[in-house]
Amino acid sequence: MEAIVDVVVLVAISVVGAALARRLGFVAPLVLLVAGLAFSYVPGFPEAHLEPELVLIGILPPLLYVAALQTSVPAFRHALRPILLLAVGLVVLTAMVIGFLVHMLLPEVPLAACVALGAIVAPPDAVSATAIARRVGLPRRVVTILEGESLLNDATALVLVRVAAGALGGAAVGFAEIAGEVVLKAGGGLAIGFVFAVGAAWLHRRIQDALLEDAVALLTPFVVVIVAEKIHASSVVAVVITGLYLGHRMPYLLSATSRLQMDAVWRLVNFLLEGVVFLLVGLQLRAVVGGIETDMRTTLQVTAVVFAALVLIRFAWMYPATYLARLVPRIRNREERPRPAVPTVIAWAGMRGVVTLAAAQTLPEPGVDGVPEYPRELFVFVAFAIIVLTLLVQGATLPALARILKVREDNSTQDALSEAGVQHTASRAALEALDAHANGAPPAVVERLRGLMESRSNNAWERLGSQDQETPSAAYGRLRREMIKAERHVFKIARNEGRIPEEVLVRAQRELDLEESQLQRSEH
Repeated sequence: MEAIVDVVVLVAISVVGAALARRLGFVAPLVLLVAGLAFSYVPGFPEAHLEPELVLIGILPPLLYVAALQTSVPAFRHALRPILLLAVGLVVLTAMVIGFLVHMLLPEVPLAACVALGAIVAPPDAVSATAIARRVGLPRRVVTILEGESLLNDATALVLVRVAAGALGGAAVGFAEIAGEVVLKAGGGLAIGFVFAVGAAWLHRRIQDALLEDAVALLTPFVVVIVAEKIHASSVVAVVITGLYLGHRMPYLLSATSRLQMDAVWRLVNFLLEGVVFLLVGLQLRAVVGGIETDMRTTLQVTAVVFAALVLIRFAWMYPATYLARLVPRIRNREERPRPAVPTVIAWAGMRGVVTLAAAQTLPEPGVDGVPEYPRELFVFVAFAIIVLTLLVQGATLPALARILKVREDNSTQDALSEAGVQHTASRAALEALDAHANGAPPAVVERLRGLMESRSNNAWERLGSQDQETPSAAYGRLRREMIKAERHVFKIARNEGRIPEEVLVRAQRELDLEESQLQRSEH
């Protein structure tokens, strides 16, 4: 019972914190992290401990899966070069440089342990980066690069952590062993992700019940991760590949009801998991600080060096990776040369998150199974401190930096123009289908459907017009909502007076709700 109460309290705090963040105009992860830090020192508040298995198998898969489902595969493919440079090249460089820097500060600590710390703090977080990027209104290519990086960099980092931890335990590790480990895990993840994506797509095509489809969708990321972990492949790569494949084919796989329900379910799951995760990260402050045995001066020195190195390495990597590549004619002709402000914003968007803390918890215990002595508690604290510093320093200032450098993009007009053009073609195809199947249908029905197509095309073109006066579609939506409100009231009165059963009210309410949701969509 006590555990259930603790979970309810955590969820309630995360909901209140997210609501407060929206009210104040802040990003929810920042507010919840600060709330967790504050609550960790409240006497009697339950202590939190994030098991690495819970994060890597229970929390990370659905977050990555949802992010992959929502990622544009064509945009991802077009930005694959910068994504791989960040997700693989930068992570490896960061792990090695930080490993050598920490080893210089702590020469008595094995180099393998220092490289493991570098790999732990190397990958930016998927949740905070995309949440802040979308809220700031960064250009779509920048958002795609940040999303793609955060989807794949965890796999690189976790492989490096495992290799370094193996070396720390005495395993012989060379270039061939590292390359083989990477190929095995990444290749295995690709294969598992593709196989399960094809299998899930096959199931979705044959299931007709919306609830069963949603159940399959909810189970998919967990099954993929469990199987990948069982055969020691990269579960991160597997779940990302599955999400990208299914997300790209979703319009052809699910019924309209299933898509609406699944979107609502995943939005709720994502909202709750994101909130609880950052709250738990903050709540661990008390336990992490209490476990430090290293002196304060060394602790602060190592933390400061690691944080400064993370920022400087990312900046040092971004500019050559952005501009030197464009010396190649094929890349220069395909990709527009960005302003220096663009790589600057991407370089500053290096917030770390829960994967860093979970990876730190997987560090082997010193003195066990041949592992030499090293300051494990210091490394866990540094990982935690990096999360806090990057979120509070970089995450809090990224919106202001983007505004100052004018790295923002307003796609509303271009989107409306593109939508209007495609909607015109779609309406024409719909009318052709209507003419082909209208034999025997009442003329009034056919005319009503023609009017619907005309109204939909007009709505798309109206979004290009001035926002100073009410458009016909906006007036229609405003008036129709008032009518729906009156209809709902009549049905509720009839139910209360016993003139209709509850089932009739529920059915009528659902129809009115669907119509009202369509009105809201047409206004955005």
